[in-house]
Amino acid sequence: MAMANSGVAPALRLSGVQAHIGAYHILHGVDLAVPEGEVTVLLGRNGAGKTTTLRTIMGLVAVSQGEIGFRGAAIHGRETPDISRLGIAWVPESMGIFTDLTVQENMVLAARQARHAGDLDRARLDWIFGHFPAMKKFWLYPAGKLSGGQKQMLAVSRAIIEPRALILIDEPSKGLAPSIVQNLITALRELKAQKTTILLVEQNFAMARALGDTVAVMDNGRTVHHGTMAALASDEELQQRLLGLSLGHASDHTQGVPA
Repeated sequence: MAMANSGVAPALRLSGVQAHIGAYHILHGVDLAVPEGEVTVLLGRNGAGKTTTLRTIMGLVAVSQGEIGFRGAAIHGRETPDISRLGIAWVPESMGIFTDLTVQENMVLAARQARHAGDLDRARLDWIFGHFPAMKKFWLYPAGKLSGGQKQMLAVSRAIIEPRALILIDEPSKGLAPSIVQNLITALRELKAQKTTILLVEQNFAMARALGDTVAVMDNGRTVHHGTMAALASDEELQQRLLGLSLGHASDHTQGVPA
């Protein structure tokens, strides 16, 4: 497996991680280094194990073999709330919002230091509203009445309502209009500028290319490539070999790699 050498110490490291879901052996040996303060993009065909990798990092799927370390401390085998308290947030593909609660109530629940809306960091909330105006417009609406794209915006907003050390995001652009995708790219770039580490699974390659510093490619439950995003984006033969398609002519908003 080709490995990137960015010179930046990893915030998150997976070494030989294997995992089972029931009788099914899903992860067969995942090796992954996510550099501190950078965006690492996880790519691969359908069923490669990308979502299971994120769920395993969060402790939602048990590690059968191997190790997961965050800033030098082992986190495999720990409970999900303990992992979250280390400053790790997760935006699942299913969004994970509370549909019976309002947007405001969802945000308060996501903020560990807030009990009421008045406890939320106003400056950070205004920053989120600037990127996702629908969150302000529908602040008192039940989350279940939002459109699919608005629910996705809420899921991302929940993860960034407070500063996090590491954010795991599973296909955040799914269901978003192109203009909102651009807002999301801008927000994530600003988070990176604040030294937030991001591990991103994303099928929109234009978005992945715009954000990614490093990239890992998975196949059949293993990481088969790790390198710089710039190198993958410029090498169509490598794209064909790893992903089965050329990404060189991907449109800015719609063309993507398989999820």
